[in-house]
Formats: sequence, C-alpha cells, structure tokens
Amino acid sequence: MDKRFEALKAWTGRVLGAGAFDIRPASADASFRRYFRVTLGSRSLIVMDAPPDKGGMRSYVTIARHFHALGLNVPEVLEQDHERGFLLITDLGEQLYQGSLNEQTVERLYGDALGALIVLQAGTSTSADRFLPDYDEALLLREMEIFREWYLGHHLALRLSAGQNRVLDEVFAQLARSALAQPRVWVHRDYHSRNLMVTRLNNPGILDFQDAVLGPVTYDLASLLRDCYIAWPRVQVEDWVKGYHELAHQSGIPVGEDDAQFLRWFDLMGVQRHLKASGIFARLNHRDGKPGYLADIPRTLGYVHEVSARYPDLQPLQALLHELKLPGAA
Repeated sequence: MDKRFEALKAWTGRVLGAGAFDIRPASADASFRRYFRVTLGSRSLIVMDAPPDKGGMRSYVTIARHFHALGLNVPEVLEQDHERGFLLITDLGEQLYQGSLNEQTVERLYGDALGALIVLQAGTSTSADRFLPDYDEALLLREMEIFREWYLGHHLALRLSAGQNRVLDEVFAQLARSALAQPRVWVHRDYHSRNLMVTRLNNPGILDFQDAVLGPVTYDLASLLRDCYIAWPRVQVEDWVKGYHELAHQSGIPVGEDDAQFLRWFDLMGVQRHLKASGIFARLNHRDGKPGYLADIPRTLGYVHEVSARYPDLQPLQALLHELKLPGAA
C-alpha cells in the first residue's frame, strides 16, 4: 500500500470538504515530487506530494507568490500542509508545449513563451528581498560534475586519463566564467517544453519553478530554444536569440548592446546546461530507475558537439567528445 498516497487522498478530501472525488496521476516528473489531478464535478485541481525529508515545498510557495505578482501564469496555491508535504494548487491543464510545437505553431507558442520570459526577467528589479539563491560558481561547477560522474563514470564506465580530466576541468571553469560574466536576472532554471502548458488565457502556463535562482540572463533562453526534448534549425534559433536580445534591450533588461556577445553567452550557457542535463539523464536511470530520459542524451550532447566545434576555445571539448566516441556528433 502507498501510505503517502492514502494520506494525500484523505488530506485532499478534508480540505475540499468532499466525500467523493476522482484522483489520478497528473504527470511523470524527474524529481521526487508527485502530482495528481483531482476532479470534483466540473472542477479540476492539482495536488502535489513533496516529502518534507527531500526538501519540502516552501520555495515553491514563495516563488509562486512572487511570479504570480508579476502577472505570470503560474499555479495559485490554494491549500498547504508543510509538515506533511502536501499542496493543493490550480490546474493549468494537460496540453504541454512539447506535444503542441510544430512548424505551424512554433512562432506563436515561442512568441508567448519569450514574452513571459521578458516579464520574468524585467521583474527582477521589482523586489528588494533576496528570496532566490545565487547561481554561483560552486553550483555551476557542481552541475557540470554530474556529467563527469554520472554520464561518463556510471553510465559509460569510462576512466578518464589525467589529460582528459584536465580538459574537462578547464572547460568547466571557462563555462562558469562565461555564465558569471552575464547580467543577473530571475532564472526559472527549467524553462522548456515539458514545463510550459498551452493555455487559452495568458499563455503559457508555467510549471516546475521551485529551483529558481538569481543567475545568467541567457540561461532560460537556452533552456527554451535549445530544448533537450525538441530541436530546431540553428539559423532559426539564432534569429530568435537576436530578436529576444533586441526586445529585452528595449524592455530595460541588462543584456548589453552587442548581440554577438549575447549569442556567445547563449551558446556557452547552453553547453553548460547540456553537459549537466546529460549527466542528470544518466543519474535518473541509474539512481532513480527512470530510463526514459536516456533517449534524449544524443540530442542533448548534439548541441555540445555543434557549439564546441564553432568556438576555438571550446574545441578541446569537441576533440574529447570525439575521442570518447560520445553520441550526438553530426
């Protein structure tokens, strides 16, 4: 018997004042959290199960309040039980960006998502309190170590030479420096097609923001446009990046006036993120028993291959990828 689920059902019934309702899984999640859709007549809500011993949900509630105040379409918190780790929130529907994006819809859907990102980043200066942690050097480097430990080490069982480890150390340091050189804004940190919902009003609905940080201005843009789950032609992506740079600059977001510098920041930020993501996908398989993400590694590493080939200072990384025969090369 799933005792937490039974407790969750009982708590949901009490806060809704309902004796009978339908409850079923709402989504598959890469984290320890579980989400269930609760249907009571014509009303649909989401209940979150976030075990307190694994981090709880206080950050989710705090960030939801701040993001909602900006006008972003995030779930509204209706009821919360921090001691048990239960949260009742509004339901943003079942239509993910991931299944809705195609050549006919992408301009409209990404236009909405980029507009929401402008709102998020422009809102950074509206609050004096520091409710988000810094995306600092230690965190950036720790994330990239997941690639070395879990993808290269656990998944591929590779033992790197001293020279190969030195290449990774130097590339990791360079990517961290590039990230830290960027203007700092509020960063969702998982702003991609599996966390954006197509909604009739105030599109998109925005999910999974509990790990938000204060960090590099290109991070969420790279998450969206160099999505681990769906790829677009490089020329099209770079046009979107330049268009976003111009719009952000006009909106007072500190992106600098040089769109070439902004594109370099974007590219290197994407490499940092995709190294991390490849490691996380391997960890989800080996540690958490979730093998479904392994199929996304070739696409994710494909970005690393492609970008590292175009920047002379990243070519040692490209050479290492080829030397190790990692997937994703064109």
